[in-house]
Amino acid sequence: MTSAASPHLTGGLDTLVIPGRVDADRAELTPRGELVHGCADILARTLAGLPDTVTRVDLDMAGVHFMDTAGLQFLDVLAVHGLQRSLTVTTANWNGQPRRILELAGLDTTDPLAGPGTAGAVSAVTPPAAPASSAVAMERAERLHVLEEEVEQLRQAIASRPVIDQARGILMATHGCTSDEAWHILRETSQLSNTKLRDVAAAVTASAEADGPPPSPELRTALQRAVARRRRG
Repeated sequence: MTSAASPHLTGGLDTLVIPGRVDADRAELTPRGELVHGCADILARTLAGLPDTVTRVDLDMAGVHFMDTAGLQFLDVLAVHGLQRSLTVTTANWNGQPRRILELAGLDTTDPLAGPGTAGAVSAVTPPAAPASSAVAMERAERLHVLEEEVEQLRQAIASRPVIDQARGILMATHGCTSDEAWHILRETSQLSNTKLRDVAAAVTASAEADGPPPSPELRTALQRAVARRRRG
């Protein structure tokens, strides 16, 4: 049993597939790839295809390496399915960036559907009591905003990685430093010049090309200071 989401552009990461097996009354699903737009639909189709004899659904999330706010819809679909069918549903082995997203959303990183945290995780199923609804909604909205910002930063980092890697190689060749030292030089130059890291990397890469434009005076000064500090360190 394997289901897959439609391909889409997500910075080069893998789209979602949900292989699994059914053993008696238990279904074991092992999602792999990323929880992004469309992941809730593919999970719903996978769950709908399970035999009626299933009374427990366990998801091993170790193969999921990227998650944005659509991952919360993924959890909603799973929780709703469990409540509607009177099933036990669990998720386990959240790691890396998806685990960080759960933390930002205020969910249990061991299993966001387990225990008392379930009601807070799945608002569509168990809405908060009326007197507290406004405060809860504001808190969830704030957490969602922080989560979306972090996801966007990660997407930008993924898109910027090729030029950053090129800039690191140029600095290694120019200054005889290690890859880690080159990374610190780029990051410190970014901080000293108040310039985005990918823009610093792009300027370094462009200046290494034949007839390429040199970095701006501010950027050049910051780069020289960063290189000098790494040499003294």
